[in-house]
Amino acid sequence: MLTKRQLEIVDKSIEIIAFKGIQKLTIKNLSKEIGISEPAIYRHFKSKTDILLAILKNFEEMTSDMNKALKEGKGTVIVRIEKMFFKIIEIFSKEPSHISVVFSEEIFKNEEVLKNRIVHIMNMKINAIEDVLFEGQNKGEIRKDIDHKTLALIVVGALRYMVKHWDLRNQHENLRQEGRRLIKGLNLILEK
Repeated sequence: MLTKRQLEIVDKSIEIIAFKGIQKLTIKNLSKEIGISEPAIYRHFKSKTDILLAILKNFEEMTSDMNKALKEGKGTVIVRIEKMFFKIIEIFSKEPSHISVVFSEEIFKNEEVLKNRIVHIMNMKINAIEDVLFEGQNKGEIRKDIDHKTLALIVVGALRYMVKHWDLRNQHENLRQEGRRLIKGLNLILEK
């Protein structure tokens, strides 16, 4: 569990990445933004990589919680996927800076430990959706003429595109409205 100061460092790091880019995330810039010395940051994290790992651990925990709710939730598979979508949309609506980190995997690919963590998180999400879609197919709730892995890619890809596109347009549209439209369309694709 992170301390209050570590959470502050993580949150400020996300903000720097979102608004200035990963290149500007340096211990020097971070210490200026928070108003503490560089050695003070190093008392909480050994390196920039450790800060990025803490960010990814936070996203991994959120993914794990959402996956659990998706798998154990009440209602049909489509209802559970809708709930997951709205939860994700709610998080990004409140914290748009998270989008720049969650959907910018390329910023992690140059360090093996970071790349492995982001691949693990991506696999967690797609595997959970594949599992629940497979369950829905077995229950007769989801169409069977398209395999569950392909449907999962459609679901994840559509959500990812919608959120990233919204972010790149500087959040000019209402993400919740766009989410409702997307879910309505996905329902038509998924329904038996």
